[in-house]
Amino acid sequence: MTSSPMARTLRLCAVAGLAFSGCWAGAASAAGPMVTGGPTSQPIGHYDFCRAHPGECSIRPSNLAPATMTDALMRKLASVTAKVNAAVKPMSDYDIYGRDEVWAYPDNGVGDCEDYVLEKRRDLNRMGVSLADLLMTVVRKPDGEGHAVLTVRTDKGDYVLDNLTDKVRSWDQTGYRFLKRQAIDNTGRWVSIRGGQQVLVGAVQ
Repeated sequence: MTSSPMARTLRLCAVAGLAFSGCWAGAASAAGPMVTGGPTSQPIGHYDFCRAHPGECSIRPSNLAPATMTDALMRKLASVTAKVNAAVKPMSDYDIYGRDEVWAYPDNGVGDCEDYVLEKRRDLNRMGVSLADLLMTVVRKPDGEGHAVLTVRTDKGDYVLDNLTDKVRSWDQTGYRFLKRQAIDNTGRWVSIRGGQQVLVGAVQ
């Protein structure tokens, strides 16, 4: 997210290194879905990603119902979280590309928080989870830094997949302030999250 090249450190998106069993055991019941508001600005990194991958940013899912939470789905979420967190080495955009705010698939084995999110979203979609239920989300951590996570919508509430932990957590158990996320009906649009604050990350109107 936003910071000077020197300030953009690995602590923003470092892998916590928790065991897979901790991921499954730590999945708490969600309090319910987060409340979203109206359309908001698209993060600049996602805007550039959409220019490079236009087909991925014009999808309008037909079924907007949240995914049905089952043991099988939770196992998928836990498995993909652990697999991607272990496979991708945390590295800042500046170290990889020489500039900030590059959202890309970590096909080269390195990436920052947005790249982990993209990979988890891609894997889960290939496993049959609708893109309406796999939403890139911008948050603010307790220390004030920007961060990106994957929100998974279910009929039992919203869950978060995070590269900072292998645990699949209810969104209200993360300690994050939720700012904006992809719209459920259009992969190229974003909506605000009520109770958030002014987004201090690079964005386009």
